[in-house]
Amino acid sequence: RAGHVVVAGRAGVRLVDPSCEAAREAAHASGVALSTQSLALADALWRTTATAVVARTPLPPWDASAMDGWAVAGAGPWTVVGDQRAGMAPAGPLAAGQAVRIATGAVLPAGTSAVLRREDATVDSAEQVHGVPRAGGDIRHAGEECPASTTLVAAGQVLSPVRLGLAAAGGNDVVDVVRRPRAVVLVLGDELLHDGVPRAGRVRDSLGPLLPGWLTGWGCEVVGVRPVADRADEHAASISSALTEADLVVTTGGTAAGPADFVHRAVTETGGDLVVDGVHCRPGHPMLLARWTRDDGPRWLVGLPGNPHAAIAALMTLAQPLLLALHGTDLPALARVPVAARIGPRGTGTRLVPCRIVDGAAHPGEHIGSGMLRGLAAADGLAVAAGELAAGELVRWLPLPR
Repeated sequence: RAGHVVVAGRAGVRLVDPSCEAAREAAHASGVALSTQSLALADALWRTTATAVVARTPLPPWDASAMDGWAVAGAGPWTVVGDQRAGMAPAGPLAAGQAVRIATGAVLPAGTSAVLRREDATVDSAEQVHGVPRAGGDIRHAGEECPASTTLVAAGQVLSPVRLGLAAAGGNDVVDVVRRPRAVVLVLGDELLHDGVPRAGRVRDSLGPLLPGWLTGWGCEVVGVRPVADRADEHAASISSALTEADLVVTTGGTAAGPADFVHRAVTETGGDLVVDGVHCRPGHPMLLARWTRDDGPRWLVGLPGNPHAAIAALMTLAQPLLLALHGTDLPALARVPVAARIGPRGTGTRLVPCRIVDGAAHPGEHIGSGMLRGLAAADGLAVAAGELAAGELVRWLPLPR
């Protein structure tokens, strides 16, 4: 039953077959921000801030010229008394009727009333400057972008190249960031091959090559990708070992109730608590999220179904929100986009439909069966469709990572 809550002793509250939205919220709520480390700006690209980055100086730090030309004082014409270039200490103050040749970004001498642009000025034989400064004076005033102590990058934001540049402009050399979550991927299944073409009833593993890239893009340090045989003791031993070196374990397959599905049993045997046990959606229904409480910090496991499309649906539903929490980042609400064509119902629960965005609308893809990847490879995101949708109706939108 969608959204059913079970209270199960030591395991506390777990959700059984919740909606996709409830599962995302539960995954995010189960996470806690990891420890903080300080990094030089050069090492902090794409890391998530643990504390706010503030301006250590006003921006700009002083009055500066916005153009090449002359810094002038009072009414003209003006007598040129020197040069002021970017990077030079400020010259002495200007008296009325005086000017200095100035470059863009250079500090304005005290007494400057305006900057006369080079193209608006003439210089006579007596070295006097003539012209009319434009309205506004072409001056960058100290602190016009922000005063000192202004928050430049809030905590919980990713340090993009522009944000790193802003932190540097504000006088910062070091930033506090959240430690990267360590992750291990366990690829479960005797039916999987790890090289060559499918043969003798065995198929090629696609999730082992796929998952590390997405996890890395979400800020993880992937410390291992390992095949695991379809035996209950192997599942438990591999999960137990991975928990000693990783914050997050991601498993593929073994989450349903078949004869070789041992992930639920392994979670229980290793002391884990189920947080989400199945989600009311297609594909990806038999996904799960478990949490361990340990003296050296909590650990998590996201169990993905074995079919590739179902696994990606589960990864987006449970792993992405959890990793946002481990980085100390809020869970954003899903945007809504119009669908370009009818999305029909298929059974019960929410459908996660790969779509491309064309002219602002979501176009459902082809080759989107649970075991397929072609549709996902061409998609921009997943339409989170609860029930039937007519063309033009709005649908919640879960963008795929790029």
